[in-house]
Amino acid sequence: MATFQSGGITLAYDDIGPRNGRPALLLHGFATNRAENWKRLGWTGAFERKGYRALALDWRGHGESDKPHDPAAYSRAALVGDAVALLDHLSIARADVLGFSMGARLALALAQDHPGRIDHLVLGGVGGRLFDPPAAPGALAAAMMAADPDTIAEPLLRSFRHFADEQGEDRLALAACSQGQGAEFTSEMLSALTMPVLVVAGARDTLAGDPQTLADAIPGARAVTVPGCDHFSVIPHALFKASVFDFLDDVMDF
Repeated sequence: MATFQSGGITLAYDDIGPRNGRPALLLHGFATNRAENWKRLGWTGAFERKGYRALALDWRGHGESDKPHDPAAYSRAALVGDAVALLDHLSIARADVLGFSMGARLALALAQDHPGRIDHLVLGGVGGRLFDPPAAPGALAAAMMAADPDTIAEPLLRSFRHFADEQGEDRLALAACSQGQGAEFTSEMLSALTMPVLVVAGARDTLAGDPQTLADAIPGARAVTVPGCDHFSVIPHALFKASVFDFLDDVMDF
């Protein structure tokens, strides 16, 4: 397991593919990890077969990285700083960036704060609901801390909790992570982005909403809706992968 330091936190990462390959930074979602989100579901292998250098970290609080229980450790600046620190650790000036769900939100934050580090930006598992205020602030943290997951009334929150348990994740760290980010976006914020952007979400992803709504807020962005998929089933879908590589290879018309 390779590791690096970011703000006093030890983070685990993978560096897969040729060292002279085109770098792609993969940012996983909440309550999962780099092994599940990217390796097991075929993404790192797909990037490697196409000659890319795939870089995937475990966010703080996830996987094999350190897991502080203080929400202050999970600020937007700290998490974005972790992604930048990995690129700096590997002496990579710019990379294509693929984020999913929480990873997509943080990829957007990275694009706003450090636009010069990104060539192409792919946002998966997000859509128009990115602009909605939280319906129930603190509900995700409460779901992570619930003694019995079957007492969680909201099906999507219950799914996240069961997934966290299946992955053996630290639920107190996840609760802190959900409380600490505070990253909200408006369409005005995203109108300044200049890199090529692709937004992908499942047609049945009620957490993301319509990817076209988000794409419309970003100059020149494209959207792909994957039929029949919800928030979780879209990740390994062949259409998601094909859309990403068409986009990165500049096959899509913008």
